[in-house]
Amino acid sequence: MADCDNLSAVLHRALDLRLEQRPIPEPGPGEVLLRVLCVGICGSDVHYWNHGRTARFVVESPLVLGHETAAQVVRCGPDVSHLQPGTVVALEPGVPCRRCSLCRGGRYNLCPRMRFHATPPVDGTLTRYFVHPADFCFRLPDHMSAEDGALLEPLAVAVHSCRRARVGPQSRVLVTGAGPIGQVSVLVAKAMGATHICITDINEGRLQFARKLGADSAVCVAGMGVEEAAAAVVAAGGPPTAALECSGADSSLVTAIHAADAGCVIATVGRGSLEPLLPVPLLTAKEVEICGIFRYANCYPAALALLASGAVNARQLISHRFTLEEVEEAFQAAKSGVAIKVMIKVGEKS
Repeated sequence: MADCDNLSAVLHRALDLRLEQRPIPEPGPGEVLLRVLCVGICGSDVHYWNHGRTARFVVESPLVLGHETAAQVVRCGPDVSHLQPGTVVALEPGVPCRRCSLCRGGRYNLCPRMRFHATPPVDGTLTRYFVHPADFCFRLPDHMSAEDGALLEPLAVAVHSCRRARVGPQSRVLVTGAGPIGQVSVLVAKAMGATHICITDINEGRLQFARKLGADSAVCVAGMGVEEAAAAVVAAGGPPTAALECSGADSSLVTAIHAADAGCVIATVGRGSLEPLLPVPLLTAKEVEICGIFRYANCYPAALALLASGAVNARQLISHRFTLEEVEEAFQAAKSGVAIKVMIKVGEKS
């Protein structure tokens, strides 16, 4: 290959992110070599960069960050027939073993041998060239941009969360947390027919942005106790029949339980503490269901259809754009809380 530039953003430890050249990989059977075009920065990327870990995953050796990805096929390995060089694709970043009972049952997101981009020790996609299994690449229609493709990953999280919470027509949905996942959850809940969407946060600016996306009501819970916050949610749009906890704050989960209608399903998208203190008698009396969310499975086709049809316009979430050479500034912007979604245009050079 004439172009031997494979600049990569490599995290060595917390706050030690370096731009390094790495060898361009070769695609094996069933794989494609990709030229990376766009990568969105996720909250987990920021945690790795800022703390060297997220949840139980710890950076113990140099790690390429990034997993929200769109790329262009450069070369196909043996046994790849449905993709051709030049095709622009979105990458589903988690590749399971395909053989265990969870994989065979369709819940491959829970596969114990899952290899997920930018989850130690698996490298991510903030690199010029990347190899990926062809069957986890999704061709983008010509009218969709590479930025749209990179946004499929957070959109898939929202699709999985809304499915698990049984969001549909006539649903009253509470979204707690107005970060990127909370914002995209508003878009997906609206596309799935929710009649009222209430979003909560402590940041008034993010709440106003969610209103522009389609949230029917927004409650700033800064300084409120959980019962006061729950009362404000109910006053804004009635008790929710589904809730998506996207903040990772234990108080938000408890607020959702207090606000919930009988039979409400609460999907825990954010990760709180290991031992939140829950009002179990209230949870029991209402028969509230709490379901965990871990990434997604079988959601990329639905997410792609939402974007391709125009039912969801996720590109409006992008607030900041950087090149790969500006990766340090990109992470600073993502950490600041000012940005909604930061996009790194890997295919462009400074």
